Amino acid sequence: MTIADQRTRYLLACHGLLSTTGLGVRPVFDRLFPDEYGLPHAIRTDNGVPFATMGIDGLSQLNVWWLSLGIQHQRILPAHPQQNGAHERMHTTLKGEAIRPPRATLPLQQPAFTAFRHLYNNEERPHQALQGRTPSSLYRPSPRSYLGSLPPVEYPGHFIVKRVTDAGTIRFKTRLAFLANALTQHPIGLEEIADGIWSIHFCRALLGRIHERDCLIRT
Repeated sequence: MTIADQRTRYLLACHGLLSTTGLGVRPVFDRLFPDEYGLPHAIRTDNGVPFATMGIDGLSQLNVWWLSLGIQHQRILPAHPQQNGAHERMHTTLKGEAIRPPRATLPLQQPAFTAFRHLYNNEERPHQALQGRTPSSLYRPSPRSYLGSLPPVEYPGHFIVKRVTDAGTIRFKTRLAFLANALTQHPIGLEEIADGIWSIHFCRALLGRIHERDCLIRT
């Protein structure tokens, strides 16, 4: 699991995990947000697990948590790694210096990741894109603090607010509409934008639109 600041290339985390499930990934962010770095305004990822699912707008439990914290989730287009080019170049360097050859176990591998992160961030590796400066000399933590709890989700007064059921659905008119299991027990906001057409919002994210005539969700 690698996490970097896009502007300064500073590598916030390089952590070995046994799987890509959200249960393993979220604790990494739980440590980063309050301890040193604060909350970012946005996080850019690819479209793989655990950053996307088959639910509405690809919502997963991880990015629902980010949205609840006021973090915008930016996904690159599928099969377009160049949209996250700096991070992909860092991965190439990481593979060459930290996992060739791979260590026999994860506890043995992690010290190599930690050493690489120190090398990548500090004086031993100035970056041409940073005019010879190092990521650690430029990086500054976010001023947005993380208190460990979620702020209340609020919508404008003209929205209709519905709580998503344990099955990931809401009742719209007389029918059930499936949104995402990741939204279970979260409030979503409905805004009528045209006759019979409603926008579906979660926090500040527009998830899609639903039509009264067929109750189908279109993204």
